[in-house]
Amino acid sequence: MPTAPVPPEKQAEIAGLEQAIREAGDAEISELAANLAITDDAHLFGANEFKIRALAHKIAAKAIEQHLTPKKNGYDGASVTCPHCSRTAEFHSHRLHTSFTLVGAVRYRRAYYLCRCCGKGLFPFDREAGLTTRDLTPALERVASLAGAVADSFEKGAELLEEMGGVRVSESTVERTTEEAGQRLAEAVQAGSHLGPPADWPWHKDYEGQRCAYVELDATGVRRQGEGGGPAEGRMAYVGMVCNPTPEWPWPDEKPQPMQARYLAGLYPLEEFGPLLRTPAGDVGMDRADRWIGLSDGGAGLEDRLRENFPRVEVIILDFFHPAEKLTGLARLLHPQDEDQAEDQARRWRQLLKEEGGAVLGSVLREWDWPRRPGLGEAATELIGYLERQAHRMDYPEYLARGWCIGSGAIESACKTVVGQRLKLAGMRWGEDGAHALCHLRALYRSEKGQWDAFWNRDYSSN
Repeated sequence: MPTAPVPPEKQAEIAGLEQAIREAGDAEISELAANLAITDDAHLFGANEFKIRALAHKIAAKAIEQHLTPKKNGYDGASVTCPHCSRTAEFHSHRLHTSFTLVGAVRYRRAYYLCRCCGKGLFPFDREAGLTTRDLTPALERVASLAGAVADSFEKGAELLEEMGGVRVSESTVERTTEEAGQRLAEAVQAGSHLGPPADWPWHKDYEGQRCAYVELDATGVRRQGEGGGPAEGRMAYVGMVCNPTPEWPWPDEKPQPMQARYLAGLYPLEEFGPLLRTPAGDVGMDRADRWIGLSDGGAGLEDRLRENFPRVEVIILDFFHPAEKLTGLARLLHPQDEDQAEDQARRWRQLLKEEGGAVLGSVLREWDWPRRPGLGEAATELIGYLERQAHRMDYPEYLARGWCIGSGAIESACKTVVGQRLKLAGMRWGEDGAHALCHLRALYRSEKGQWDAFWNRDYSSN
């Protein structure tokens, strides 16, 4: 039902449309009624539900067709301005066309204009209705892009779309639709667009009563395919996030809630990626936080870019997940035949790291009596050097004493969920544009509720 009151002058149109829909869908309605009447309870649900859905889609598609039949669908007078050469394009005819919707194919006629100066034609209705170049409606474009972004492959995305939505489109349509939507999103990101209205996150306070905003940055490699399907050097996909994690011991006036986060990802040069994070940071009210804290994995250049683009950052913490993972690996080399003993050793090292920091743990490991075993000495030396180089970002006792989040692998998890789970599966090779587009879509989909809707509703504005 419409949400707004129906104008009186529309009542006659509505009554006529209702009658036309009933007449056009009469056969499908009769088939639906017969299906229900002759189906026993044991077979009413399950496979029969798909038949019912298909009939409901046919009725809905015919309803749209009946709505479009008497309309002029893009006719705007005898002539319009040609978007290609700015000359006059004259009305030529109404041409039969098929668009693809969430409820199936819809056939109707739309106005066609021809510019005799540049020889190009146009259908104004397509732009007004938001049809894609493959004649998908905005809703079908949205679900096709989601299927292409979250499924393991575009082929699986097409299968998922048919199974869950009852809509059949080709693998290539899912691929091109997804990549084109991702490219449009990338262009909006690069233009500094704001998705939806500004938010004012309730930044959680540390033990000093200061409201803390977190910004995190990491990178992960993506295998690339060259021209003609040949080999090509891989590219780094950067993943950034602005987040508001709940502290271990929140203040009495703070409500525990899931971590709020906005993600950004793409195959950018690092120096170009950092500035793009400032827009989502500003959109959630990061400037109103009392304290800015950065987290990263210690990769080359990440700390410099965070400080350059977020000058109020007081400290950049090495996400605890990274040294913890390295300690687990070293413990397994130390106790290769006993998994329980290896985990117990890794747990004690991790606890020491939390309680004393990276510098102390590095000293302890340097004095450790390492047994002679292939690869163990080299691995220990490498880890000790890592701890010593990163010691200035591993003062975990101080961070924890002030109530700061030392990381739980959130940004590392983002690399896996945003990039790895779709772009780094076995045997995958990507064109650069396609990988770039997919990174943007998946980052948006993983962001807090409302961001995905804002993009598809065109609810965004540029600076």
